[in-house]
Amino acid sequence: MKTNIEIPHQPLAERIRPNSLKEFQGQEHLVGVGKPLRVMIENDSLSSFILWGPPGSGKTTIARIISQETESEYFKLNAVSSGVKDVRGVIDIAKQNVQYSRRTLLFIDEIHRFNKAQQDALLHSVESGEVILIGATTENPSFEVIPALRSRARVFTLDELSKTDLENIISFALSKDVFLKKLNIVKVDSDFLIFISGGDARILLNVLEASVLHELDKDEIILSKEVIENVVQKKNIAYDKDGEEHYNVISAFIKSVRGSDPDAAVYWLARMLEGGEDPIFIARRLIVLASEDVGNASPNGLLIAEAAFNAVHKIGMPEARIILAQCTTYLASSPKSNASYAAINKAMSDIKNLPAYSVPLHLRNAPTKLMKELGYGDSYKYSHDYPNHFVDAKYFPDEMNPREYYKPSNQGFEKTIQERLRFYWPTRKY
Repeated sequence: MKTNIEIPHQPLAERIRPNSLKEFQGQEHLVGVGKPLRVMIENDSLSSFILWGPPGSGKTTIARIISQETESEYFKLNAVSSGVKDVRGVIDIAKQNVQYSRRTLLFIDEIHRFNKAQQDALLHSVESGEVILIGATTENPSFEVIPALRSRARVFTLDELSKTDLENIISFALSKDVFLKKLNIVKVDSDFLIFISGGDARILLNVLEASVLHELDKDEIILSKEVIENVVQKKNIAYDKDGEEHYNVISAFIKSVRGSDPDAAVYWLARMLEGGEDPIFIARRLIVLASEDVGNASPNGLLIAEAAFNAVHKIGMPEARIILAQCTTYLASSPKSNASYAAINKAMSDIKNLPAYSVPLHLRNAPTKLMKELGYGDSYKYSHDYPNHFVDAKYFPDEMNPREYYKPSNQGFEKTIQERLRFYWPTRKY
């Protein structure tokens, strides 16, 4: 390591954080000319809002720029380490500022981690304008921010930074940072650096700095793919097991299996596993899917999904990925039917909306003499005593005409079921 260069204690991402919209990269739909946040800043006409976007897309930086370019007293809280007491402390200051016609700006990072009571504490001050709230969240505000607070604050959605945005951030860092400018950095594999960051500008800059420090003893610093890969070891996967991305990816996975695309299904499976998803959760979803979307078109699907669940539970990662891949590709490649799923939904709707009719006497069990005397089981026809092990009888309540809940498809084995039921019940529309 070069002894004549002092390594900064502050991270690169913080050292080069933009101080103005001119330096800011990305989010043109919000901060471009004539766009809402730029107009708000330029006119110094702030109102409360929530910034919703992926990590490293510029939420904190936008709040910092607003604090510097508007006439406001600025406070920052992180929802992880702050509580109602901290919020009320800022509100007390805000009430004093109102008396001197001074505006109070409160930035709450990770606002989705505030519980209902903590969010409730903000309502009056935000509504009255005592506090201008800027919330930042990676989670969907529709689920994580209480309706009362959402109605008092606009929601602006930030996009993932583009490749061009990230390239500009790298160039900005190399040209602005005092520490980096002292070094002889002759080449940076920007494409791989951007790939490894997963689109997160903060990770991009952290990896850039870590790679530079790794090569600091060289006269010429070349940040090749090999150097960056050696520093990072593993690509950053944008996947939050407890957040919205969890639901987005599992939804894409299920819809790919349902849509009979094993290749897409395996892609989303890999995304979940690389992101650290619990393989048991995936296996559990496959069991449900095997019944809901494959059903009797391929009855073995449920057996395979159940076997996969047990095997994953016993084996664990990383080998569990093989078992999950086998089950996923089998179900995705199988004929599909949701007839059983539709049947139970229709039947349960009738149960909720119709009277609870009595069980007909001939369908009742008669384990005691009294029950037999009351007619329990009378006139019941035992199916196995008849040709084809079938007898035309009524199995619905006396007050109900037979309903057609189960309508088997003509897919896979269910086509055989359909033909059999048409033979048994010719008056029903199978």
